[in-house]
Amino acid sequence: MDKKIPLAHKMRPQSLEEFLGQIHLVGENKPLRAIIESKDLPSSIILWGPPGCGKTTIAKIIAKSTNSEFVELSAVSASKDDIKAAMNRTRLMNKRVILFLDEIHRFNKAQQDFLLPFVENGTITLIGATTENPSFEVISPLLSRSRVFVLNQLSEEELKSIIYNTSKKSSININQEEISLIAQLANGDARSALNILELSSYLSPNNISKESILTAINKPTLRYDKSGEEHYNIISALHKSMRDSDPDASVYWTMRMIEAGEDPKYIIRRMIRFASEDIGNADPQALILAIAAKETVQFLGYPECNTALVQTAIYLSKAPKNNSVYQAVNLAKAEIENSGNLPVPLHLRNAPTQLMKELEYGKGYKYAHDYQDAKVDQQHLPDRIKDKKFYYQKDK
Repeated sequence: MDKKIPLAHKMRPQSLEEFLGQIHLVGENKPLRAIIESKDLPSSIILWGPPGCGKTTIAKIIAKSTNSEFVELSAVSASKDDIKAAMNRTRLMNKRVILFLDEIHRFNKAQQDFLLPFVENGTITLIGATTENPSFEVISPLLSRSRVFVLNQLSEEELKSIIYNTSKKSSININQEEISLIAQLANGDARSALNILELSSYLSPNNISKESILTAINKPTLRYDKSGEEHYNIISALHKSMRDSDPDASVYWTMRMIEAGEDPKYIIRRMIRFASEDIGNADPQALILAIAAKETVQFLGYPECNTALVQTAIYLSKAPKNNSVYQAVNLAKAEIENSGNLPVPLHLRNAPTQLMKELEYGKGYKYAHDYQDAKVDQQHLPDRIKDKKFYYQKDK
């Protein structure tokens, strides 16, 4: 095994026949397979998916099939000069240039604006790769000129096949049980799986063991599938621990998710929901703190944001609880589903035209500020449910 070239790079598939995963895109009669088999890339594309799911590999296979010059840049370090250099290669090579821009979401608006005219006039064909939702991270003009393909996290079965095939080609001795362990620890990331395999083979050259795998990743095994049962079990445990005002359990379950590599944005989204669902107006500061933690998560990322997540979990667990807002939502939703589109009372309607005034829109409306303490007694709900109550204030 050549130890100078990383195993994940050395074993990168060169064709669709070697590629595993993303069957919804590269299977028979699927869009990316059609592009590759037609040997033509009609427009720029953006590949959106988690790390290690095959974005770069697919881009290189497309470039190879279309006989294009492949220029690979990372948005983390690329500059305008790098893009200009890619343009110059177009002129020199006299052939189509595919610019593969990894982590395109890291390009700021000005950089994306600079790239736009070259994409628009066909000087280059862009293949962008991103782990973030391009709707939020890519400017609209560039997005409208590109087709977005969503790639999925690789399944454990797909990772097992990749690990097994790689071990055979690289003469690495590993049993099925250890292959399964690596597939579980890799969290859907083929690059991570092969990195673990490679380092484990250095630690245990004769036959890879469970101990060498755990030593390679330098952390204990945490059973945690981000889309499986354990994922929902742990978030449920966190939610219920905070609801029951148990700060210690809240810290533990938050850290379980953090240590397992859960997306911090997912954790804070659930905490924001908790702040309005289980605390509500019993402590309005809870929602404000959770929103502030969201900003911290987005600004810092891991590992620095872990304290903000734990701080928020502790605050939410110790805050007074009141689910009146949550109950009001459910009661109003049920009423709307039952009674449908009930008409707005005439006196609450605006009357910007003469016809509306003749139809008595706004007639009899009482302006609250004309009354003591700005309080006025008038009907605000439709006639059919005029006495209905949705919000029941509870004692803290």
